[in-house]
Amino acid sequence: MTGRVLTAAVVMLAAWTSPRAALPLEAVSGEVPTLAPMISEVSPSVVNIAIRGSVEVARNPFFDDPFFRRFFDVPEQPMRRQFQSAGSGVIIDAAKGYILTNAHVVDNAEEIEVTLLDDRTLDAEVIGSDPGSDIALIKVEPAELKQIPLGDSDELLVGDFVVAIGNPFGFSNTVTSGIVSALGRSGLNRDAYEDFIQTDAPINPGNSGGALINLRGELVGINSAIISNSGGNLGIGFAIPINMARTIMDQIIEFGEVRRGLLGVDVYSVTPALAEAYGLETQNGALVSTVRPGSAADEAGIEAGDVVISLNGEAIDDASELRNSIGLMQVGEKVRLEIIRDGKRRRLDATLGAQQQQLARAELPGSLQGADITELPADEPEYRGIEGVLVASVEQGSPAQRRGVRTGDIITKVNRSQVSNLGEFNEAIAEADSIVLTIRRGRTQLLLIL
Repeated sequence: MTGRVLTAAVVMLAAWTSPRAALPLEAVSGEVPTLAPMISEVSPSVVNIAIRGSVEVARNPFFDDPFFRRFFDVPEQPMRRQFQSAGSGVIIDAAKGYILTNAHVVDNAEEIEVTLLDDRTLDAEVIGSDPGSDIALIKVEPAELKQIPLGDSDELLVGDFVVAIGNPFGFSNTVTSGIVSALGRSGLNRDAYEDFIQTDAPINPGNSGGALINLRGELVGINSAIISNSGGNLGIGFAIPINMARTIMDQIIEFGEVRRGLLGVDVYSVTPALAEAYGLETQNGALVSTVRPGSAADEAGIEAGDVVISLNGEAIDDASELRNSIGLMQVGEKVRLEIIRDGKRRRLDATLGAQQQQLARAELPGSLQGADITELPADEPEYRGIEGVLVASVEQGSPAQRRGVRTGDIITKVNRSQVSNLGEFNEAIAEADSIVLTIRRGRTQLLLIL
């Protein structure tokens, strides 16, 4: 009996001590496990970011009519509204003063102030921002800063413990903990490059741009978004993997922007139903639906109906994974694709081309805000022989839409000056006090007075 009791006690002790031994926790007075030493080490690397800026004010178009304002005695309306906001950031290079944050945190910022853990405040400037991945890099003058070590987000597993540090609702250096709930999440923004880490570590407004760290004190993600009906935490938060953020950051440092490579295909994710319809042996991959003429894919010999199953030796599970992988590569980079065509596997090499040039919205006057202006696609027959620039898209409710600009419009003249590319268009609107656009819409030509 004594032997059995002693054995049971040893087993219970092992069950109690094993998990504690497996976790990188330290004990206070040998009794209570705590993350305090690790938090104390990394907290000085997480900063508060305060933003001041201005945005275009949505106005009734009647207010732009001088007669209407005079007749109804309507005072002059301000064109822009001032705003203040806050977020978080992570010091990743103390010697150079580089801080990673979210692109949406510094969007429309005119003044940026960074507050450190020791309450020092520093002015910052934006080095570069990439809305597609929601990553931005800002810089402060180095002044006894402390950087955080970078981890490897590819090593994360569902169930790993993680800690989020940021400034939710303005409460500086708030620490919350949880686990990795899922990996490779996407679909929050159809036009973005997404490969989110999902976590149940509580994340709230103000955490954006803050640190998601593992229990070794390494940065594994940049907190970015939450799912919430009320604006508060519901246990579903998302962070951008640090490996993805580092790739974006390197391009921003080198070029001041992200120069994404372009394969030139439209793809669908392979589903069981699609696999059955096409007689595919695999239920993973990206089915090519369109190949753009003259693109990298076209030159490499990719055809509609091909299924891309790997990129540079790494398996491609779905269309989103192919889009994200290509979107993180640079123009001119060579890639090897493995495809399935007519039931047979083939390997093709491609050299990525450049994304279609686009005029930054910040460069547009207030009356055209919300429109994406691009070069006319030279390889599409419908634009042959036409000189101008293309309105690729217009946001609902934007100033551009309210003034009559429509997706698909071709702007051929600005104030009677012919424009044939973005450079000429940008130069023309920069020199104009008032703007009259000559637009080709289908077979109709019209004037828009902005």
